[in-house]
Amino acid sequence: MTRTLIIGAIGIATAGGLLLNQPERAGAQERSGVTSHPPLLKTVLPNTNQEVAVYNVEYAPGGINPRHLHPAAITFHVISGSGVWQEEGKAPVTLKAGDSLFVPAGTIHSHWNPSTTERLHFVEFIVAEKDKGRSIPQPKKN
Repeated sequence: MTRTLIIGAIGIATAGGLLLNQPERAGAQERSGVTSHPPLLKTVLPNTNQEVAVYNVEYAPGGINPRHLHPAAITFHVISGSGVWQEEGKAPVTLKAGDSLFVPAGTIHSHWNPSTTERLHFVEFIVAEKDKGRSIPQPKKN
């Protein structure tokens, strides 16, 4: 009986720890579990100040990029796993391998990997004024 109580207590403690370690989704303030790689492509378009950039991004299980915006339009394309994207004021959208999503310039959004076991892998396509396409964190919304 004592062994059963100990095993039950360990199970409850483990479950509680897992729940406490889940990030607040769209309202979280810190980026976590995100592995950024050097750009697959980053080049200035001829005779312009416009730059094309393609980024390879991976999120660990539970990884999140909280509220942020890009001063340029961005297209996401999921390579493997599934993730959730949420534009401010809209319902969350789940994307799986093969799905793409266009987010207009200046749109506050967040995205995360809801899985507790699988990695999320996607690419970001950005066309922007040179060196102005990356994300700009936004304060937590109250």
